[in-house]
Amino acid sequence: MIRAAAMLLLLAQPVAARDILLGLPVACDMAQTCFLQNYMDRDPGPGAADFTCAPQSYDGHDGVDFALPDEVMMAAGVDVLAAAPGTVKATRDGMADALQGVPGAPDITDQECGNGLVIDHGGGWETQYCHMKQGSVVVQPGLHVAMGQRLGQVGLSGQTEFPHLHLTVRHDGVAVDPFHPDDTLTCGTPPDHTLWLQPLPYGPGGMIAAGFATEVPEFAAIKAGLPSPAALPGTAPALVLWAELYGGRKGDSVTLTITSPTGPLLTEDIILVKPQARLFRAVGKRLTTQSWPPGTYIGTAIFTRDGKELDRQSARLTIGP
Repeated sequence: MIRAAAMLLLLAQPVAARDILLGLPVACDMAQTCFLQNYMDRDPGPGAADFTCAPQSYDGHDGVDFALPDEVMMAAGVDVLAAAPGTVKATRDGMADALQGVPGAPDITDQECGNGLVIDHGGGWETQYCHMKQGSVVVQPGLHVAMGQRLGQVGLSGQTEFPHLHLTVRHDGVAVDPFHPDDTLTCGTPPDHTLWLQPLPYGPGGMIAAGFATEVPEFAAIKAGLPSPAALPGTAPALVLWAELYGGRKGDSVTLTITSPTGPLLTEDIILVKPQARLFRAVGKRLTTQSWPPGTYIGTAIFTRDGKELDRQSARLTIGP
């Protein structure tokens, strides 16, 4: 689902002897079924910058977000894993999986992490796991866990607008960037080492999904896992192509194209006017004749930055006579 070709691979160097070593904290394929949405904010001021000095973060973000494409995958279940061996220090469960920023969202004051836990790894190191699924936490304080041991599942609890695991790494109570644990950043220069045992992909942004509809869908429906129809009748009132993206930056371009059996139906280039962690765009055309030409329709969404293609998604639709 998330194209590996749209990601830059960071080669982890051996870590310093004093550093913790971290395994992947989610049981998913980082090149196909989940992705890194936001990184730790390394900008000391009011702005936001990740460890590459790109704006793939937000002000004050103290961890890394491992995101799922939609709520369908969350409901199916994606395990949260212990990133390193240690002893469970504290847990919380029972908070509802509910989107924030929508009418009727629950009050989460002082519980922004949602369901989750903290593991003490010794030597001043600890990891915190946030936004886990309600009722999924399977460990208790005092339990010793091994690296890769199941802790629960990715959810939508606490301060979040999409299903993901927020992982914070701390040393002596101070948040540490697992991609660049050194105090000082040098923009454009790869870190000397990371805290990851295996290389993890850096996602500069990409496509999450694309599909057809007969009207512009609500963003909540897309994030929930809106399916794209395989077929529509010739009398469908409109043809709409939508595309969901992550990591959008000001000046990025999204090109949406629908091709009909008789040739191009429409193409639109959309320029993003502000950075957005997660977004969707849509284009469409209303039926102005008795019916759409029967046959196969192809929708293509291309995500471009600085003239270079980052990613693309396509959808296919059959319209009957």
